[in-house]
Amino acid sequence: MTTLITGASSGIGEALAKEIARREGAAATLFICGRNKERLDAVAAACRAFGAKCEATLVDVTDADATRAWVEAADAASPVERVFANAGVSTGAETEANVRATFATNVGGCVNTVLPALAIFQRRKSGHRQIVITSSIAGYGPLSSCPSYSATKSCVKTWGLSLRGMLAAEGIRVSVVCPGFVRSRITDRNTCPMPFFMEAEKAARIILDRAARNAPLIAFPWPMRFASWAFSCLPARLSTFLSRLLPAKAESRK
Repeated sequence: MTTLITGASSGIGEALAKEIARREGAAATLFICGRNKERLDAVAAACRAFGAKCEATLVDVTDADATRAWVEAADAASPVERVFANAGVSTGAETEANVRATFATNVGGCVNTVLPALAIFQRRKSGHRQIVITSSIAGYGPLSSCPSYSATKSCVKTWGLSLRGMLAAEGIRVSVVCPGFVRSRITDRNTCPMPFFMEAEKAARIILDRAARNAPLIAFPWPMRFASWAFSCLPARLSTFLSRLLPAKAESRK
């Protein structure tokens, strides 16, 4: 299968690329992108060690034209069947620059990846066509500890699930991933408690297994999913008060 992954130089994106290569071996063709050449090349080399074909490209997903060109070039080289819109950043201090960067990457970067892939899938009209969008457990509710991050993840979560319903009749699969605390460059900088912390390799296995079953929402671990859902159901006054007690997320980039 031909798979395209953004944010593949670390964290979940890196683990997804390696797990796909491990599972599919020579049958896998991977196009991965990120913004750190050294880390990205290391991921590509690890994938090739499993026999997979892997092309690594430096791409800033906030650049719509560059991202579109990369997606279209990948599809021209080997028709893309599965897209993981995974690139993302955490905000850190809610300065204007950080807030704009968070929205540009987490929302804009997702849109910049999904739209050209969707156009390709709609022209193709048949075959395996799947889009998997990485959101977060933080996307379940407004969090005063990380307003921009929470808002951007809520946005792509809603967009992805809405796209799923809209595209079902065309046979295009869409899944949204809402992980809890998973090892990444973001969590490596966190100093706050991280309940039910999970290694990226385990997260990748969960995501791939459930995406293969066309699950609409891939949220894990289940205790955090339940707690986040319950939190989102609270009256606004209470949820706002409680969320203010949570520690802020550290700034980092995938």
